[in-house]
Amino acid sequence: MQSIMIVDDERIVGDMAKLSLSQEGYDVETFLDGESALKRLEAKSFRVVVTDLKMKGVDGLEVLRTVKEQYPQTVVIMITAFANLDVAIEALRDDVFDFFPKPVKIKDLKASIRRALEEGEGAAA
Repeated sequence: MQSIMIVDDERIVGDMAKLSLSQEGYDVETFLDGESALKRLEAKSFRVVVTDLKMKGVDGLEVLRTVKEQYPQTVVIMITAFANLDVAIEALRDDVFDFFPKPVKIKDLKASIRRALEEGEGAAA
């Protein structure tokens, strides 16, 4: 079972994503801030991290950079209500897999996660 981490300071976003992705057979854990998410990554590996950009404390870009530095096999997908070209470019430079404006359509998020997992399996082969 593939493990997915959702990091969003809006509880409803994490809860809805968890419900929908769990129904697809994924093992999903949600976190309300980047700091607790990064602590959890020390104890458990996740194939995909979906993170909001704007959060108090540790934001999505810091989550992205830490994950790519310490867990390079983990794919990061970013979602944000504050999408702008500069932020998207910065995230792409830091190797984000996908970038979605809020509200993200769950079908688009699921498709991105499937692509990330398929590409990851191909790279591991």
